[in-house]
Amino acid sequence: MPVWWIAREGEAWREVGLKGLKVHGDGVVVLLDGIADRTDAEAMKGVLVGAPRDALPATGADEFYWGDLIGLEVVNTADEKLGKVAGLIETGANDVLRVVGAEGAERLLPFVSAVVLAVDKEAGLIRVEWGSDW
Repeated sequence: MPVWWIAREGEAWREVGLKGLKVHGDGVVVLLDGIADRTDAEAMKGVLVGAPRDALPATGADEFYWGDLIGLEVVNTADEKLGKVAGLIETGANDVLRVVGAEGAERLLPFVSAVVLAVDKEAGLIRVEWGSDW
């Protein structure tokens, strides 16, 4: 993305231009407009990086941004409500839906096609093959 949005916690977001980027270890090193030297870069520690939704690329047919899944109702094939997606966990094998029921019980469901049968963002629903007693 040629423009990044940055802010400190509680501050307004501001746009900065991206001048350069390279992969370094498990992360990236970036050169942003207005960051003149190492001292300026070190002062950026703890800055949040984000992007407005309309700046993100469109997803494919079976692709979803995590933010699109949070809050969706999860229902199994027996039409039992299992709860709502409260978050996701990234694992080495696959992502995991963290589903919290009305009673506060938490279920961790692998986000794989054998479990997640359909995601209907417009209806606010995820249909899964998962027993309510699991």
